[in-house]
Amino acid sequence: MAANGARGEVEAVLAGRPRRLCLTLGALAELETAFAADGWEDLAGRLCGLSAKDLTTVLAALLRGGGEEPGDLSGVALDEAARAIAAAFTAAGS
Repeated sequence: MAANGARGEVEAVLAGRPRRLCLTLGALAELETAFAADGWEDLAGRLCGLSAKDLTTVLAALLRGGGEEPGDLSGVALDEAARAIAAAFTAAGS
């Protein structure tokens, strides 16, 4: 299924597979919980210094927001993950 740009979805190729990501309210809530953030400002600060594990957590939340099951993300390259996450956050701000 193609990404719905009007909804803020983006399509990214991760480990050779096209995947759909979306920064939804549910994804934000999931990230706040995962990072024990107290609101959006705290979450934004936390997102400024991500570990590899953190990057996987963000990617998984965005995939779920796009209606995808994250599955095993170990084959996703760092640059792919970073581009996909940036695209999802950019699309949410459009």
